Amino acid sequence: MTAAYFNRLAAEGYNRIPVTLETFADLDTPLSIYLKLANQPYTYLLESVQGGERFGRYSIIGLASPTRIVVNAHQVLVLNGNRIAEREDDTNPLDFIAKYMQRFRAAPTTGLPRFCGGLVGCFGYDTVRYIETRLTRSQKPDDLGIPDIVLLLSEEIAVVDNVSGKLTLVVYAEPGVPGAYQKAQARLRELLAKLREPVRIPAEKPQPSQPATSMFGEAQFKKAVLKAKRYITEGDIMQVVLSQRMSKPLTASPMALYRSLRSLNPSPYMFYFDFEDFHVVGASPEILVRLEGDTVTVRPIAGT
Repeated sequence: MTAAYFNRLAAEGYNRIPVTLETFADLDTPLSIYLKLANQPYTYLLESVQGGERFGRYSIIGLASPTRIVVNAHQVLVLNGNRIAEREDDTNPLDFIAKYMQRFRAAPTTGLPRFCGGLVGCFGYDTVRYIETRLTRSQKPDDLGIPDIVLLLSEEIAVVDNVSGKLTLVVYAEPGVPGAYQKAQARLRELLAKLREPVRIPAEKPQPSQPATSMFGEAQFKKAVLKAKRYITEGDIMQVVLSQRMSKPLTASPMALYRSLRSLNPSPYMFYFDFEDFHVVGASPEILVRLEGDTVTVRPIAGT
Protein backbone atom coordinates (compact mmCIF):
# COMPACT_ATOMS: atom_id res chain seq x y z
CA MET A 1 0.00 0.00 0.00
CA THR A 2 1.40 3.37 -1.02
CA ALA A 3 1.08 6.55 1.02
CA ALA A 4 -1.09 8.04 -1.73
CA TYR A 5 -3.54 5.11 -1.59
CA PHE A 6 -3.59 5.32 2.22
CA ASN A 7 -4.46 9.02 2.01
CA ARG A 8 -7.20 8.27 -0.51
CA LEU A 9 -8.80 5.74 1.84
CA ALA A 10 -8.55 8.23 4.69
CA ALA A 11 -10.29 10.85 2.55
CA GLU A 12 -13.13 8.37 1.96
CA GLY A 13 -13.87 8.39 5.68
CA TYR A 14 -12.31 5.14 6.89
CA ASN A 15 -11.01 5.43 10.46
CA ARG A 16 -9.05 2.16 10.40
CA ILE A 17 -6.81 1.23 7.47
CA PRO A 18 -4.89 -2.08 7.39
CA VAL A 19 -1.25 -1.68 6.39
CA THR A 20 0.24 -5.06 5.51
CA LEU A 21 3.45 -6.88 4.75
CA GLU A 22 3.65 -10.36 3.23
CA THR A 23 6.57 -12.72 3.68
CA PHE A 24 7.33 -16.44 3.67
CA ALA A 25 6.80 -18.36 6.90
CA ASP A 26 7.69 -21.86 5.70
CA LEU A 27 10.57 -22.08 8.20
CA ASP A 28 8.32 -21.14 11.12
CA THR A 29 5.21 -22.56 12.75
CA PRO A 30 2.27 -20.54 14.08
CA LEU A 31 3.45 -21.45 17.57
CA SER A 32 6.99 -20.19 16.99
CA ILE A 33 5.61 -16.98 15.46
CA TYR A 34 3.45 -16.50 18.55
CA LEU A 35 6.49 -16.95 20.80
CA LYS A 36 8.48 -14.43 18.75
CA LEU A 37 5.86 -11.71 18.30
CA ALA A 38 3.34 -12.12 21.13
CA ASN A 39 3.77 -14.34 24.23
CA GLN A 40 2.60 -11.74 26.76
CA PRO A 41 -0.71 -10.74 28.36
CA TYR A 42 -3.66 -9.91 26.11
CA THR A 43 -2.46 -11.92 23.16
CA TYR A 44 -3.82 -15.04 21.48
CA LEU A 45 -3.12 -17.86 19.07
CA LEU A 46 -5.85 -19.39 16.91
CA GLU A 47 -4.08 -22.30 15.27
CA SER A 48 -5.10 -24.81 12.64
CA VAL A 49 -2.90 -27.85 13.10
CA GLN A 50 -5.02 -30.04 10.83
CA GLY A 51 -7.64 -29.34 8.23
CA GLY A 52 -5.94 -28.45 4.95
CA GLU A 53 -7.34 -25.93 2.51
CA ARG A 54 -11.03 -26.43 3.26
CA PHE A 55 -11.06 -26.47 7.07
CA GLY A 56 -8.80 -24.24 9.11
CA ARG A 57 -6.52 -22.99 6.36
CA TYR A 58 -5.32 -20.02 8.39
CA SER A 59 -3.66 -19.64 11.77
CA ILE A 60 -3.98 -16.26 13.48
CA ILE A 61 -1.60 -14.70 15.99
CA GLY A 62 -2.91 -11.68 17.88
CA LEU A 63 -0.28 -9.31 19.21
CA ALA A 64 -0.69 -7.46 22.51
CA SER A 65 -3.97 -5.53 22.62
CA PRO A 66 -3.97 -2.44 24.86
CA THR A 67 -7.76 -2.09 24.58
CA ARG A 68 -10.21 -4.72 25.80
CA ILE A 69 -13.85 -5.11 26.79
CA VAL A 70 -14.55 -6.91 30.08
CA VAL A 71 -18.07 -7.92 31.14
CA ASN A 72 -19.11 -8.98 34.64
CA ALA A 73 -22.83 -9.52 35.24
CA HIS A 74 -24.42 -6.47 33.56
CA GLN A 75 -21.40 -4.22 33.97
CA VAL A 76 -19.24 -3.40 30.94
CA LEU A 77 -15.74 -1.95 31.19
CA VAL A 78 -13.59 -0.75 28.31
CA LEU A 79 -10.00 -0.83 29.51
CA ASN A 80 -6.92 0.79 27.99
CA GLY A 81 -4.10 -0.93 29.82
CA ASN A 82 -5.16 -0.66 33.46
CA ARG A 83 -7.17 2.54 32.91
CA ILE A 84 -10.97 2.44 32.69
CA ALA A 85 -11.84 4.31 29.49
CA GLU A 86 -15.58 3.58 29.60
CA ARG A 87 -18.01 2.04 32.05
CA GLU A 88 -21.67 1.12 31.76
CA ASP A 89 -23.72 -0.46 34.54
CA ASP A 90 -26.99 -2.34 34.33
CA THR A 91 -26.80 -2.66 30.56
CA ASN A 92 -27.09 -5.44 28.00
CA PRO A 93 -23.45 -6.23 27.18
CA LEU A 94 -24.30 -7.74 23.79
CA ASP A 95 -26.00 -4.50 22.73
CA PHE A 96 -22.99 -2.52 23.94
CA ILE A 97 -20.58 -4.70 21.96
CA ALA A 98 -22.65 -4.30 18.79
CA LYS A 99 -22.69 -0.50 19.17
CA TYR A 100 -18.98 -0.45 19.99
CA MET A 101 -18.15 -2.17 16.72
CA GLN A 102 -20.13 0.47 14.82
CA ARG A 103 -17.49 3.02 15.81
CA PHE A 104 -15.01 1.43 13.44
CA ARG A 105 -15.07 1.81 9.68
CA ALA A 106 -12.28 -0.39 8.39
CA ALA A 107 -11.10 0.01 4.82
CA PRO A 108 -11.67 -3.10 2.69
CA THR A 109 -8.48 -4.43 1.15
CA THR A 110 -8.37 -7.21 -1.42
CA GLY A 111 -6.07 -10.17 -0.87
CA LEU A 112 -6.34 -10.25 2.92
CA PRO A 113 -7.42 -13.43 4.78
CA ARG A 114 -11.07 -13.75 5.83
CA PHE A 115 -10.19 -12.52 9.32
CA CYS A 116 -7.63 -9.77 9.76
CA GLY A 117 -8.62 -7.81 12.86
CA GLY A 118 -11.48 -6.87 15.15
CA LEU A 119 -12.75 -8.08 18.51
CA VAL A 120 -11.33 -11.43 19.59
CA GLY A 121 -11.94 -13.24 22.84
CA CYS A 122 -14.20 -15.47 24.86
CA PHE A 123 -17.89 -15.61 25.71
CA GLY A 124 -18.41 -17.58 28.90
CA TYR A 125 -21.22 -20.07 29.36
CA ASP A 126 -23.21 -17.57 31.42
CA THR A 127 -23.44 -15.20 28.45
CA VAL A 128 -26.72 -16.99 27.73
CA ARG A 129 -28.24 -14.95 30.60
CA TYR A 130 -28.07 -11.84 28.41
CA ILE A 131 -30.21 -13.62 25.79
CA GLU A 132 -32.51 -15.70 28.02
CA THR A 133 -33.11 -13.08 30.69
CA ARG A 134 -35.28 -15.38 32.83
CA LEU A 135 -32.10 -17.32 33.67
CA THR A 136 -30.82 -14.37 35.70
CA ARG A 137 -33.16 -15.50 38.49
CA SER A 138 -31.05 -18.64 38.93
CA GLN A 139 -27.80 -17.57 40.55
CA LYS A 140 -25.01 -20.14 40.75
CA PRO A 141 -21.81 -19.87 42.81
CA ASP A 142 -18.98 -18.13 40.95
CA ASP A 143 -15.97 -19.96 42.32
CA LEU A 144 -13.73 -19.17 39.34
CA GLY A 145 -14.16 -15.40 39.54
CA ILE A 146 -13.53 -14.74 35.85
CA PRO A 147 -15.50 -12.37 33.59
CA ASP A 148 -18.49 -13.48 31.55
CA ILE A 149 -16.98 -11.94 28.41
CA VAL A 150 -13.48 -10.72 27.53
CA LEU A 151 -12.83 -9.26 24.08
CA LEU A 152 -9.52 -7.88 22.83
CA LEU A 153 -9.48 -5.09 20.25
CA SER A 154 -7.05 -6.83 17.92
CA GLU A 155 -5.37 -4.34 15.58
CA GLU A 156 -1.97 -5.99 15.13
CA ILE A 157 -2.06 -9.56 13.88
CA ALA A 158 -0.06 -12.11 11.96
CA VAL A 159 -1.93 -14.53 9.69
CA VAL A 160 -0.28 -17.74 8.52
CA ASP A 161 -1.57 -19.39 5.36
CA ASN A 162 -0.92 -23.04 6.19
CA VAL A 163 -1.32 -24.05 2.54
CA SER A 164 0.96 -21.53 0.80
CA GLY A 165 3.39 -21.10 3.69
CA LYS A 166 3.03 -17.32 3.55
CA LEU A 167 2.65 -14.93 6.46
CA THR A 168 0.74 -11.65 6.36
CA LEU A 169 1.49 -9.04 9.00
CA VAL A 170 -1.36 -6.59 9.52
CA VAL A 171 -1.15 -3.31 11.43
CA TYR A 172 -4.21 -1.07 11.56
CA ALA A 173 -3.48 2.63 11.25
CA GLU A 174 -5.77 5.40 12.47
CA PRO A 175 -5.66 8.15 9.83
CA GLY A 176 -6.43 10.88 12.36
CA VAL A 177 -3.10 10.26 14.11
CA PRO A 178 -0.22 12.32 12.65
CA GLY A 179 2.23 10.12 10.73
CA ALA A 180 -0.07 7.08 11.03
CA TYR A 181 1.05 5.51 7.74
CA GLN A 182 4.76 5.94 8.48
CA LYS A 183 4.31 4.57 12.02
CA ALA A 184 2.50 1.50 10.67
CA GLN A 185 5.27 0.85 8.14
CA ALA A 186 7.91 1.18 10.85
CA ARG A 187 5.98 -1.24 13.06
CA LEU A 188 5.82 -3.80 10.24
CA ARG A 189 9.60 -3.56 9.77
CA GLU A 190 10.05 -4.04 13.52
CA LEU A 191 7.88 -7.18 13.49
CA LEU A 192 9.72 -8.56 10.46
CA ALA A 193 13.03 -8.14 12.28
CA LYS A 194 11.64 -10.02 15.29
CA LEU A 195 10.60 -12.88 13.01
CA ARG A 196 14.21 -13.33 11.92
CA GLU A 197 15.39 -13.79 15.49
CA PRO A 198 15.66 -17.28 17.00
CA VAL A 199 12.65 -18.43 18.97
CA ARG A 200 13.00 -18.46 22.74
CA ILE A 201 11.52 -21.70 24.02
CA PRO A 202 10.25 -21.37 27.60
CA ALA A 203 12.05 -23.71 29.99
CA GLU A 204 9.85 -26.28 31.71
CA LYS A 205 10.64 -28.66 34.55
CA PRO A 206 8.73 -31.97 34.57
CA GLN A 207 6.41 -32.20 37.56
CA PRO A 208 4.49 -35.20 38.92
CA SER A 209 0.83 -35.19 37.94
CA GLN A 210 -1.66 -34.27 40.65
CA PRO A 211 -5.03 -36.01 41.09
CA ALA A 212 -8.06 -34.30 39.60
CA THR A 213 -10.95 -33.11 41.75
CA SER A 214 -14.53 -33.45 40.56
CA MET A 215 -16.97 -30.61 41.18
CA PHE A 216 -19.84 -33.07 40.75
CA GLY A 217 -19.29 -36.26 42.78
CA GLU A 218 -20.14 -39.76 41.58
CA ALA A 219 -23.21 -40.12 43.81
CA GLN A 220 -24.63 -36.76 42.64
CA PHE A 221 -23.89 -37.64 39.04
CA LYS A 222 -25.80 -40.94 39.28
CA LYS A 223 -28.76 -39.14 40.84
CA ALA A 224 -28.70 -36.65 37.97
CA VAL A 225 -28.73 -39.51 35.44
CA LEU A 226 -31.84 -41.01 37.07
CA LYS A 227 -33.49 -37.58 37.14
CA ALA A 228 -32.72 -37.04 33.45
CA LYS A 229 -34.18 -40.45 32.59
CA ARG A 230 -37.40 -39.48 34.34
CA TYR A 231 -37.59 -36.26 32.32
CA ILE A 232 -37.12 -38.29 29.13
CA THR A 233 -39.84 -40.76 30.14
CA GLU A 234 -42.22 -37.90 30.92
CA GLY A 235 -41.53 -36.29 27.54
CA ASP A 236 -39.99 -33.10 28.91
CA ILE A 237 -36.66 -33.64 27.13
CA MET A 238 -35.30 -35.98 24.49
CA GLN A 239 -31.57 -35.43 24.99
CA VAL A 240 -29.38 -34.16 27.79
CA VAL A 241 -25.63 -33.86 28.28
CA LEU A 242 -24.56 -34.16 31.91
CA SER A 243 -21.20 -32.49 32.34
CA GLN A 244 -18.91 -31.62 35.18
CA ARG A 245 -15.77 -29.63 35.71
CA MET A 246 -12.59 -31.43 36.72
CA SER A 247 -9.83 -29.37 38.30
CA LYS A 248 -6.26 -30.09 39.34
CA PRO A 249 -3.21 -28.07 40.36
CA LEU A 250 -1.03 -27.08 37.39
CA THR A 251 2.61 -26.35 38.06
CA ALA A 252 3.54 -26.11 34.38
CA SER A 253 2.95 -22.98 32.32
CA PRO A 254 -0.25 -22.53 30.30
CA MET A 255 1.90 -22.61 27.15
CA ALA A 256 3.23 -26.04 28.15
CA LEU A 257 -0.36 -27.20 28.55
CA TYR A 258 -1.22 -25.87 25.08
CA ARG A 259 1.81 -27.58 23.52
CA SER A 260 0.82 -30.89 25.11
CA LEU A 261 -2.77 -30.54 23.88
CA ARG A 262 -1.45 -29.65 20.43
CA SER A 263 0.56 -32.87 20.37
CA LEU A 264 -2.13 -35.15 21.82
CA ASN A 265 -5.14 -33.70 20.01
CA PRO A 266 -4.13 -31.76 16.87
CA SER A 267 -7.23 -30.00 15.57
CA PRO A 268 -8.25 -27.49 12.91
CA TYR A 269 -9.50 -25.05 15.57
CA MET A 270 -7.09 -24.75 18.49
CA PHE A 271 -7.00 -21.71 20.74
CA TYR A 272 -4.75 -20.15 23.33
CA PHE A 273 -5.68 -16.89 25.08
CA ASP A 274 -3.48 -15.07 27.59
CA PHE A 275 -5.70 -12.76 29.65
CA GLU A 276 -2.97 -12.21 32.27
CA ASP A 277 -5.07 -13.29 35.27
CA PHE A 278 -6.22 -16.46 33.51
CA HIS A 279 -5.67 -18.40 30.31
CA VAL A 280 -8.09 -20.24 28.03
CA VAL A 281 -6.73 -23.27 26.16
CA GLY A 282 -8.63 -25.71 24.00
CA ALA A 283 -9.18 -27.55 20.73
CA SER A 284 -12.20 -28.22 18.55
CA PRO A 285 -12.73 -30.25 15.37
CA GLU A 286 -15.47 -27.86 14.17
CA ILE A 287 -16.06 -24.13 13.70
CA LEU A 288 -19.46 -24.28 15.48
CA VAL A 289 -20.72 -21.13 13.73
CA ARG A 290 -19.43 -18.63 11.18
CA LEU A 291 -21.09 -15.56 9.65
CA GLU A 292 -19.50 -14.38 6.41
CA GLY A 293 -21.39 -11.78 4.42
CA ASP A 294 -24.95 -13.08 4.21
CA THR A 295 -23.96 -16.74 4.73
CA VAL A 296 -24.19 -18.50 8.09
CA THR A 297 -22.36 -21.81 8.55
CA VAL A 298 -23.43 -23.87 11.57
CA ARG A 299 -21.81 -27.15 12.60
CA PRO A 300 -22.78 -27.81 16.23
CA ILE A 301 -21.44 -30.99 17.79
CA ALA A 302 -21.66 -32.38 21.30
CA GLY A 303 -18.51 -32.48 23.37
CA THR A 304 -16.53 -29.60 21.84
